[in-house]
Amino acid sequence: MRSVRSTIAVTAALVLSATAAVSAQAAQTRSEPVRPVVAHTLAAPAAAGPFEGAAAGRTARLYAPSALVLSVGKGADPMSTAVERAVTLSCTPRAHGTHPSPAAACGELRSVDGDIAALPTALPQTLCTREYDPVTVTADGVWQGERFAWSATYNNGCEMGAYLPGALFSF
Repeated sequence: MRSVRSTIAVTAALVLSATAAVSAQAAQTRSEPVRPVVAHTLAAPAAAGPFEGAAAGRTARLYAPSALVLSVGKGADPMSTAVERAVTLSCTPRAHGTHPSPAAACGELRSVDGDIAALPTALPQTLCTREYDPVTVTADGVWQGERFAWSATYNNGCEMGAYLPGALFSF
């Protein structure tokens, strides 16, 4: 019985690979892009470990992930600041997360290609007191598939709002 199952599995794999080869050749002769054919094996080998087949079964992502955790806290050091507010923001494939306006925040990040320091400021038009009550903002996560970490410390909340007037840190 075991040899019949393995014969069926091998035959099915050969048929699938032959079908994929024929459809790829036909697509190339029609000048159409070749679409990948995903074949599933009928049975896993008995000696395979739990993670060995996982890499073979993965498909390429259609987009690079962009997901960040944004936080605002009191203090001058990003490592020891007590976080007062934090939200999640995911921009790919669509804007979502716990951020109150994820579409606007993702739009701002895309407009500067993820460079938060390049966001436009309202500093020349804003009058802030010279009170020193440091506020630290951070953004950690992944932006377009790459590890991302950014932080900045401002003298007070007013100054933070002037440097980051948009939707990104308005939560």
